[in-house]
Formats: sequence, C-alpha cells, structure tokens
Amino acid sequence: MYLAVKDVKPLEDYHLLLTFENDEERIFDVKPYLEIGKFQELKDKNLFKSVKVCFDSIEWANQLDLDPELLYEKSRSV
Repeated sequence: MYLAVKDVKPLEDYHLLLTFENDEERIFDVKPYLEIGKFQELKDKNLFKSVKVCFDSIEWANQLDLDPELLYEKSRSV
C-alpha cells in the first residue's frame, strides 16, 4: 500500500515539501533526477515551480510526474 500526496510546495534548491494523506510532511530532493531525460526540463525554475497535485501524486506543467511510492520512499521526514 502507498500513501497518496495531498499537497506539494516547491522549495529552494529543487526540493519539494510533500504532504501525504496521513498528514506526514516530507522533503523530496529532485536534484538527483535533473540530468535524466525529460527531468532536465525542470532546471527551468518556472517550470519546476509549476508542480501541483494530480490524482494521488504530483505533476508539472510539462506533464512529467513521479510515482507516489517513489516520492515517499526517497524523501525524508521534516
């Protein structure tokens, strides 16, 4: 079972503040992904800041998304 994302806020230095359905807040670092394929587009700060909740995960304006399980497992507690 995975936890759905219910809120996301872009932070400085390519980090995301994620709130999951259990109200746990976690920080996800996007920097390790910025050299991989379409993720390179997120180097554009305006595009990076376009992140929003979409269904049970997150999505950017370029339709790039990430799996909620990955977001939870690779993030750290606040």
